[in-house]
Amino acid sequence: MTATVSTAVAKVDKPTPGSMVASYRNDIASVLPSHVKPETWVRLAQGALKKGKKITTMVAGEKVTCTELELAAMNNLGGFMATVLDAARLGLEPGTEQYYLTPRKVKIGKEYRLEILGIVGYQGYIELMYRAGGISSIVAECVYTNDTFTYRPGRDAVPNHEIDWDADERGELRLVYSYAVMKDGATSKVVVLNRGAINKIKASSQGANSEYSPWKLHEPSMWLKSAVRQLAKWVPTSAEFRITPTTSTVPQVDRADFAPAIEGPKVLGDDWVEADVDIHDGEIVDDEPTAEQQPAPSQQKMAALHASLADCGVEEADRHATLGQLTGRAITSASQLTRDEATRILDVLARCNTADEPARALDAVLAEVGAA
Repeated sequence: MTATVSTAVAKVDKPTPGSMVASYRNDIASVLPSHVKPETWVRLAQGALKKGKKITTMVAGEKVTCTELELAAMNNLGGFMATVLDAARLGLEPGTEQYYLTPRKVKIGKEYRLEILGIVGYQGYIELMYRAGGISSIVAECVYTNDTFTYRPGRDAVPNHEIDWDADERGELRLVYSYAVMKDGATSKVVVLNRGAINKIKASSQGANSEYSPWKLHEPSMWLKSAVRQLAKWVPTSAEFRITPTTSTVPQVDRADFAPAIEGPKVLGDDWVEADVDIHDGEIVDDEPTAEQQPAPSQQKMAALHASLADCGVEEADRHATLGQLTGRAITSASQLTRDEATRILDVLARCNTADEPARALDAVLAEVGAA
């Protein structure tokens, strides 16, 4: 007779993934955004483990039937709970296109086992942008070879994308684009990525070629995520819902502080320079002393920064934007950092590089900075 995974684990007095989520309810509640109900979120997380392919395997010497996600979570309960807390901190629903729970093969000694990898999906990034309160709508679309697509930077406010809905096939994926319409009607940066840019992003994604990877199972969604993630660099994001001034004294995000004039498609490597002010959650704060007024980092420290960013999976073309996110101001060269800033960033990157997945650890840091 085949047991359930919960029964088999109970016999050796080990917690199941579902029971772990329940037992850590208070910890989860402490990191969840205030608008999310802990009870509902915990049930969603437990239910997510029941989705997906069923397999029969041996657990604690007994044959059990469970989902791949249940087995992956049980193989590394600590890693699973770290993933759960990451999704909770962002207030995103695990096991959905807001936040993927993906099995991945990890080599332990000479054998491979499944463990869980958490990935923020494109709907998750869109959700975080909406919560900041300054966006009216977000457009994110894939362009296929049989579609008609034109966009002239500086002349067109937004792309012109025509689809033949009567066609049997739209062809192969060709481009993806995204932009936001702010609440005052203005348009944000327009992000356009071609297949070459997507392939660079995919190449930097750990496990992208795995049979379980969203790149294999949900390729259009991953193209959309790539565009929306680039867009998130140019518009405000927040894990918390921002309350409008009509119902609270909390100010809405000021569109003028975030969305630049249209400068053309976003290509990996392009850098956009914002106004010379520091912006946090849509509020302009007093300027810090400029980089010219503070000691600049040494060439050795700048080289260490670039090496650490590379170790965290940041493409060379994206490093200045990443430094800008970490400092809260526009950075077009590492030499613009102060010595103290460079030291602090190196400390952050060092901690990320000690994690099992440095790129994911850095993403978590950037998401937290963006939500702060």
